[in-house]
Amino acid sequence: MMKLVTPAAGLRVAAAAAASSSSTTTTTTTTTVALFPAIRRCYATQNTSSAPEARRRAVTPFNDDGHVPWTNLSLPEKTARAAQQSFNFGLVVLGVVMTGGVGYFLYQEVFSPDSKTAYFNRAVDRIKADRRCIELLGESSKITAFGEETGNKWRRARPIASTDTKDAYGNEHLMIHFNVQGPKARGAVDMHLVKRAGHSEFEYKYFFLEVPRHPRIYLENASASSSSSSSSKGGDQKSVKLFGIKWT
Repeated sequence: MMKLVTPAAGLRVAAAAAASSSSTTTTTTTTTVALFPAIRRCYATQNTSSAPEARRRAVTPFNDDGHVPWTNLSLPEKTARAAQQSFNFGLVVLGVVMTGGVGYFLYQEVFSPDSKTAYFNRAVDRIKADRRCIELLGESSKITAFGEETGNKWRRARPIASTDTKDAYGNEHLMIHFNVQGPKARGAVDMHLVKRAGHSEFEYKYFFLEVPRHPRIYLENASASSSSSSSSKGGDQKSVKLFGIKWT
C-alpha cells in the first residue's frame, strides 16, 4: 500500500537534512579555523630560525662590518676578520708614527732654538739692526733675505744652503749661507757655528756679510777675538832685554 507524503511532511524532512548538512559543515569549518593558527605558528618558527643563516653573506676582509658575532663565524670568516682588524691596526700605528715624525721634523727645523731656521731669522735681524750693514744695503725695512736660486723657473722657494757635520772630537759644526738684498746693494752672508762636545749651545766661529767691492763686515769673529785677547795679554807682560835678547 502506497504511503502518501504531504507537503508539510516533505518540508520537515528537507529542513532536517539541511540542518544536518549545516551542522557538519560548521564542525569542519570550526576544526579548520582552530588548526590554522597552530600551523601558521609552526611555519613561522621554522622560517624565522632558518632565514638569517640562509640570507647572511659570507664575511670577507672587504665587507666585514662587525655586525655578525664572532661565535657565529666560520673558521675562514674568523681568519678574514682577524686579517681586516690587523690591517686597520697597522694603519693606525703607521699614522701615529708619521704624525710623530712630522712633528719632530718641524720642531727640529723650525721651532727649536738651535734649528737652522731660528739661526737664520736671528742673523737677518742682526743684519737689519747693524749700522754698517744698513749703510751698504740700504733702509733696514727694505732688506730681504733668501736662499740660493734654483734652475727650476717654476719653483719660487729658494732653499737656504746649510750643512751640519760632526768632527772627530765630537764637535758639531753648523754652516749656513744665504743672500741679502737692499735698495742699495746685494750681498752674501756666511755663518759657522760650533757646538763643542759636552755643551748644549752653539758658539759663533764667524758670521759676516760680504758685498762686492766693499770690505767684509764681521758681525762675529772668534779668531779675531782670540787674537786681540792674546795681544792684550801680551801687552800687559813686561819685557826684559838681556844679552841682546828680549825676554818676556
